[in-house]
Amino acid sequence: MRAAVIVVGIVAQMVSWWAISSGRVTVWRLMPFVLGAMALFALLVLPASERATGVGRAVVVGLASGLALFLATRVFVAIASRWGPFARHVEQAYRAAADEPIGAVLALSLLISAAEEVFYRGLVQRTLGETALRARGGALGALLAYALANLPSRSLPIVAGAVVGGAAWGALAWWSGGLTAPLASHILWTGLMLVLPPGAGREVRR
Repeated sequence: MRAAVIVVGIVAQMVSWWAISSGRVTVWRLMPFVLGAMALFALLVLPASERATGVGRAVVVGLASGLALFLATRVFVAIASRWGPFARHVEQAYRAAADEPIGAVLALSLLISAAEEVFYRGLVQRTLGETALRARGGALGALLAYALANLPSRSLPIVAGAVVGGAAWGALAWWSGGLTAPLASHILWTGLMLVLPPGAGREVRR
């Protein structure tokens, strides 16, 4: 059952990104529903965590990592945006957000972030961790699945964010044994990226 939910979820996200990147629908009109459904089904079959770091400590470490990831992302985007294609992809991503009310975009983005953590760092990573891959292999497998699911976006910053962010959030889930730390990190990073966009995205918001 878990395997079916994982495969169907990843395929659904890939198909959704392909439709979005093909211009058939906007990310805000489709992805929250797809990822929301993925998270709901994941919760129904989510394996229990074998251990968990204290909630307070997990929140602090998660928020600190989210802030560090945000700062690192700004530096990376500033450098990578010197390459024309990357800068254009950043502008396209923020232009899509600029067409919607900022409050709605922020709320939907936080929903998407939470749903991704439940599905990938919760269901996928824990399920793989119960196999011969063990916990570390499960984290790597979840990262690969997360990156694969985002490839059809055909967006360099989205794929880069999935790889780097996925690695960080997977490590937090592995370290803490729960979802509190990666949730705190992912949600803070997403919120800051929308409220304080990097250079190329900031120009679109003006």
